[in-house]
Amino acid sequence: MWGNYPISVSEEELREMFLQYGEVSSLKLIMDRYSGQSKGFGFIEMPNNAEADQAINGLNRSMVKGREIKVNQSEERRKKKTYRGRRY
Repeated sequence: MWGNYPISVSEEELREMFLQYGEVSSLKLIMDRYSGQSKGFGFIEMPNNAEADQAINGLNRSMVKGREIKVNQSEERRKKKTYRGRRY
């Protein structure tokens, strides 16, 4: 997962950044469903764990178009607690 990247960065630019470290099997920008703009984060899959670790170490806290980006392993999504059918 990566985050805090400028919304002006294209999917191709992000792919090129990660390709410096190895093969990229998938890349997904998270988009706002109403505006269609990027939310500033996304997910990338790299089939080789060693290359993924190198990408994390090399790109985390690096500057992209004036913003410090975050690159880390994504974590499994936690389920939200519900109370009488409402989410909290």
